[in-house]
Amino acid sequence: MWYLDNEANNHICEDKDKFIELDEVIRGNNPKMFEDFKQAMIKEFEMMNIGFMFYYLGSEIKQEEDGIFVSQEKFARDVLMKFKMEDCIRVNTPVECGVKMSKNDEGEKISSITFKSLVGSLRYLTYTRVDILFGVGLVSRFMKTPVMTHFKALKRIL
Repeated sequence: MWYLDNEANNHICEDKDKFIELDEVIRGNNPKMFEDFKQAMIKEFEMMNIGFMFYYLGSEIKQEEDGIFVSQEKFARDVLMKFKMEDCIRVNTPVECGVKMSKNDEGEKISSITFKSLVGSLRYLTYTRVDILFGVGLVSRFMKTPVMTHFKALKRIL
């Protein structure tokens, strides 16, 4: 854990007795402490303040008075387009109740490359969509030899 000097010289080090926890700066509600930290980082490292963040690693960041909101709306739309599902019908539950899937399921084989690509995209979406986490984990068990049953379950999540 790193600490920020609470005194005037603003150094970063690992001495816990002289410094406040960095978590307090990041999660706290003290604008002066945050500004002091930012200036210490700019002085210590070659950086500049480029303002508010709007987009980071495929996530949209909206900073408003009542909080910071993270979404992956564009990424989700791109995944829908990639798998030609822009006009799909929305469902309330990502996993159909009562459906049993097995690695020994019979049926039309699906390209494991396509299946893995969709599973990976959905795994990335779980960062902001925890409601699909169980379903994605469930269907990811069948990446070795996916069949149409597994692919339909995956498409339902999408």
